[in-house]
Amino acid sequence: MAATPDELFACFSRLGIEVTTHRHAPAFTVEQGNEVWGNIPGVHCKNLFLKDAKARLWLVVAPGERRIDLKRLPERIGSARLSFGSAELLREVLGVEPGSVTPFALINDRDQRVSVVLDAWMMAQPLLNYHPLRNDMTTTIRADDFRTFLTHTGHRPEVVEL
Repeated sequence: MAATPDELFACFSRLGIEVTTHRHAPAFTVEQGNEVWGNIPGVHCKNLFLKDAKARLWLVVAPGERRIDLKRLPERIGSARLSFGSAELLREVLGVEPGSVTPFALINDRDQRVSVVLDAWMMAQPLLNYHPLRNDMTTTIRADDFRTFLTHTGHRPEVVEL
């Protein structure tokens, strides 16, 4: 079973991670997010769930306004040719619906099937914003606490200049 937002928040609490969560209208895209995020402080991000030609899974996390060139990305991260993962695969591996992709869903990737790529500039910022498993909320977390969470999930992200 996939974790619920309440289970995610309980995980944060067990790890000593303080977060702030805001409820808002559902945001399926960065453009829609820009309309509902309002004055939430921190970097607002996009998350790309990808599969490469060798069936390896990737989660690329970057600032919402960063353009990601999928044709050039493989040479930067050491993958084969990339395409978007299917909705079915997303549900199976990360336990979230399309439009709700988030690095917090790595709590559901207990077998560490997903390789995580984080934008270097984003990770140098103090506050980061991601959906807490649903796209009608935004959770703000400190970058250092985000790293703690990723370690807890067993994922070792690659930090790359995207």
